[in-house]
Amino acid sequence: MMSTNPPLIFHIIHRFGMGGLENGLVNLINHIPENRYRHAIVCLQGYTDFRKRLNRDDIQIYDLAKKDGQDFGMYLRLAKIIRKLRPAIVHTRNLSALESQLVATLVGVKGRVHGEHGRDIYDLHGKNWKYNLLRKLVQPFVGHYIAVSQDLQTWLVDTIEVKPEKVSQIYNGVDNIKFHPATIPGISPPQADFFGDDSLIIGSVGRMAAVKDYPNLVRAFLELLDMAPTMRDRLRLLIVGEGESRTECLEMMKQYNMDHLAWFTGERNDIPELMAAMDIFVLPSLGEGISNTILEAMSSGLPVVATKVGGNLELVQEGETGYLVPPSDPEAMAQALFNYVTNPELRNNHSQAAREFIDRSFSVDAMVQGYLSVYDHLLTK
Repeated sequence: MMSTNPPLIFHIIHRFGMGGLENGLVNLINHIPENRYRHAIVCLQGYTDFRKRLNRDDIQIYDLAKKDGQDFGMYLRLAKIIRKLRPAIVHTRNLSALESQLVATLVGVKGRVHGEHGRDIYDLHGKNWKYNLLRKLVQPFVGHYIAVSQDLQTWLVDTIEVKPEKVSQIYNGVDNIKFHPATIPGISPPQADFFGDDSLIIGSVGRMAAVKDYPNLVRAFLELLDMAPTMRDRLRLLIVGEGESRTECLEMMKQYNMDHLAWFTGERNDIPELMAAMDIFVLPSLGEGISNTILEAMSSGLPVVATKVGGNLELVQEGETGYLVPPSDPEAMAQALFNYVTNPELRNNHSQAAREFIDRSFSVDAMVQGYLSVYDHLLTK
């Protein structure tokens, strides 16, 4: 499908800041050919400098400035923008944006798709009856669904009762050129010796929100220090991201007088360089769809310790590219980390296997072709 004036897609999300869903959206827009589709991003509650990751300069971003709680005025503002710009497709993502499908239907948008990228702390397993009732009520107005994991695809069909032919399962892709193993990180951290020649960096990247459970990673790191006291001078904890649990994590490290071993960076724009500086990647989430950060970590040649939830089971090959541990279990996480920090050969083997797995199965091109096939189909219905 080629055009001198390509169809416009409205991507409606809660907020455009650092996060896996948002990173996947950036990768998608940056890699869809400009002569295939145009894009606009509509945020319910604002955006950050994360927008600078977009490579295209023709992407308009709109903030609906939604008030907390129910805000009916937001729907009127959304309808006004849709009428003005006349998108061919409205693509909503996750529960917070789902009701926008009703607005798109009323305003006459024929191409309507909804993506499920994972669930938050308030409904980790997708069993909340109120939320699922809303999903079922809106379902007839959604033209097609995209699930980023097999777990979410099964849930849509079995629990939300979406017809299987209305669901496409498309894995997130990772830019394996941008995220690659490196030996010399080009980073200047506040602590001059943080990335010392002998340091072992245990790292993570993500929103420091409750569902990501970063305090559990801090507890595991402190447990690891007790398990390997002779390695205290080498071990470091690096968490990249912003969110409500960041202060709690900082306080925990200070309480044990170990804050000099940690760097909680806040939101950053040099994620590939920071990942290249890590030795082990950890994702302590209570729930996940398909984690972009796990994909990026594996592409960077990092062994992964992740919780045994959601799509993590589809990414981490137990004992080959990483370890899966129970959620909220710092002892199990510390033991997995101990296996790595005390066995360089194991780290190296899992590192190589992780990179090979990404090159083989999670290319950006495959993701883009999957989304294009859905978009093209919606316009020919």
